[in-house]
Amino acid sequence: MKFTLSWLKEHLDTTATLDQITEALTDLGLEVEEVSDPAARLGAFTLARVVHAEQHPDADRLKLCRVLTDEGEKQIVCGAPNAREGITVVLAKPGDYVPGIDVTLSVGKIRGVESHGMMASERELELSDEHDGIIELPSGEVGQKFVDWLAQNAPEKIDPMIDIAITPNRPDALGVRGIARDLAARGLGRLKPLREAGITPVFPCPIGVTIEPEVAAKAPFFSGRVLRGVKNGPSPAWLQKRLTAIGLRPINLLVDITNFFTYDLNRPLHVFDAAKVSGNLTLRAAQEGEEILALDDKTYRMPEGAVVICDENGPESIAGVMGGAATGSQEDTTDVFIEAAYFDPVSTAATGRVLKISSDARYRFERGIDPEFTLQGLDLATRMIMDLCGGEPSEVVTAGAVPDTARAYRLDPSRTASLVGLDIPEATQRATLEALGFRLEGDMAHVPSWRPDVQGEADLVEEIARIASLTGLEGKPLPRLRPGVPKPILTPLQVRESAARRQAAALGYNECVTYSFIDQAAASLFGGGADAVRVENPISSEMTHLRPDLLPGLLAAAARNQARGFADLALFEMGPVFAGGEPGEQATQLTGLLVGATAPRDPFGSRRKVDLYDAKADAGAVLATIGAPAKAQINRKLDGWWHPGRAGNIVLGPNVLATFGEIHPRVLRDMDVKGPAVAFTIRIANIPFPKVKTATRSALDISELQAVERDFAFVVDPMVEALTLVNAAAGADKALIERVTVFDQFTGLEDGRKSIAITARMQPRDKTLTDAEIEAVSQKIIDKVRKATGGALRG
Repeated sequence: MKFTLSWLKEHLDTTATLDQITEALTDLGLEVEEVSDPAARLGAFTLARVVHAEQHPDADRLKLCRVLTDEGEKQIVCGAPNAREGITVVLAKPGDYVPGIDVTLSVGKIRGVESHGMMASERELELSDEHDGIIELPSGEVGQKFVDWLAQNAPEKIDPMIDIAITPNRPDALGVRGIARDLAARGLGRLKPLREAGITPVFPCPIGVTIEPEVAAKAPFFSGRVLRGVKNGPSPAWLQKRLTAIGLRPINLLVDITNFFTYDLNRPLHVFDAAKVSGNLTLRAAQEGEEILALDDKTYRMPEGAVVICDENGPESIAGVMGGAATGSQEDTTDVFIEAAYFDPVSTAATGRVLKISSDARYRFERGIDPEFTLQGLDLATRMIMDLCGGEPSEVVTAGAVPDTARAYRLDPSRTASLVGLDIPEATQRATLEALGFRLEGDMAHVPSWRPDVQGEADLVEEIARIASLTGLEGKPLPRLRPGVPKPILTPLQVRESAARRQAAALGYNECVTYSFIDQAAASLFGGGADAVRVENPISSEMTHLRPDLLPGLLAAAARNQARGFADLALFEMGPVFAGGEPGEQATQLTGLLVGATAPRDPFGSRRKVDLYDAKADAGAVLATIGAPAKAQINRKLDGWWHPGRAGNIVLGPNVLATFGEIHPRVLRDMDVKGPAVAFTIRIANIPFPKVKTATRSALDISELQAVERDFAFVVDPMVEALTLVNAAAGADKALIERVTVFDQFTGLEDGRKSIAITARMQPRDKTLTDAEIEAVSQKIIDKVRKATGGALRG
């Protein structure tokens, strides 16, 4: 939203400086994005007088001028045709920056003659495009600042332009008057009253208006009147300058007036050439295939159901978006129909989005203008047209009714302190709301019709705090309401998820966030892709199904990184996966993916390809962090996207806690990932919580007796898993055997069998073990392993 300082002062009686105004605007929530102040560029220039001018000896088009300045007489070479003795000019001295030519002046020689500065034209000072000659001033003292002279004689030339960002909830600030209202409420001036239109109708309106019932909700109110005998043409200089300053191109007087009201009072209008309107105007739903040539000289095919304003010839305007070219006003227009209406924001936005039209009218209607200002805005526009174009007004014709926006909320002065922490006296709070246009009756605040964003008591507090300034907030510690430790806010599962995420990051993985939607081909690789998880309205062909696993997204990210030269990756993600489309068929997983090698290339041979043991170790570290039992089992009942011989599940009975291992080569090929690639998946919700919940750790249990370790080597069949042997040995005496680990494996014995060597650590608790007791436990281990595996102790 752009406006000039002089335009603002048309509504705000203020003595505040530009800096005070811009600072207040940002503090009020109307963030200032740009300030263009011509005076800041002109501060160095002063007035001077030419006391003598003669022809340059070596150039026909140049003159040697003696110029009287505040530093005495200076010699200046000038090529302007109007450079002559006796005129008052604007002087740029050596060292001054001239914005129009982007040059910092210095003493120079022109055709062998020194020149100590320059006499500037309007274009060189960016005052206008005029450059046929230097500036001639009718008055002024030598040495006077040029900006001071402009402030006294032509203030419009140094009028600052302010550009502010408007949030979608503040449509009232899309007019200069709304901005002035906020500043007046802050205390930077007084809001001037709107002038009275004073319109006396002269004749009945020859054009009638109706709204078809089918679009009554989209176009609740429509009004207008005819003005006959107007004289169109160029706008006066003040109006052209005001529009040009905010980036609008003056077109003709009638159009410029409608643009002026759009920015001045946030009242979009449209002017029809009454002579080109056939019959009455009707608001109806557009029919399929209907087209209209709009004011931007583009033809639009109307979406079915959009609101159009039609006469007997068909659509003449797109309601709330843009008028039609067929009935637009021209230089020879003498009779006009002025339209002022209220259109539904949602319907207007939908029509503009489909047609891809961005207009000032659409921008305001879709955010919500003041419906109760419709008729008053029509009268004010009528008065301005009559003042500038002449003409006689007809009676106003209307269709529909102004929507009822009346609502009121209770004002509780104590809530300002409780909600935003500001102690504001009740009288100040009430005065603030009244200054913003609220009507107070007792403790009820009636919301003005131009504030659709105020929808509750908390919004009243926000308005009071915004005007008072949130910069007045002071940090204060909150009092403790009751003694003791506050109740935890996060659930145990949320705490576990956070701990798992931190541990994965600590292991060196980079966290990813991928879409929950993937394409059907990728979903089918991981057991998904069924109709139950198909998205009804996918945003693209690559996001048609809910993901059954986190691996598709991570593998796709890995493929993109590999395509850009990043071969070694460690990625993880925590998020939901979907087994079906019904409640309860969603779960949270943490999945880690390793691709490439474990380290960069170096001369010490530390680089190797990632393998399943890397994934197993990282899965174990995450499980340990979130409290998974240490004595879990491993099985190979794997899903089809895992390598069948190089992956496993970490389980507690039938409950799968995690899966680790290599990704199936077929999946890597289909996902365009260059291996090796290993991964692990943690099923967070499957890990049992401790039966006893305590806030502290259990006491450290250390025995003071010496532990005993014994090594065993068993010859078993090649298909026997080491885990089976370890579990059997550990179960020989669960109280005494602390742990069993594998330290060697040898394959290739003569009969095709293999040797597995284990260490059993026995930790006594009450007395030191004797040799006999150690031998007894050792024999139990041998017997248990023989029974579980069919193996024998290696001789």
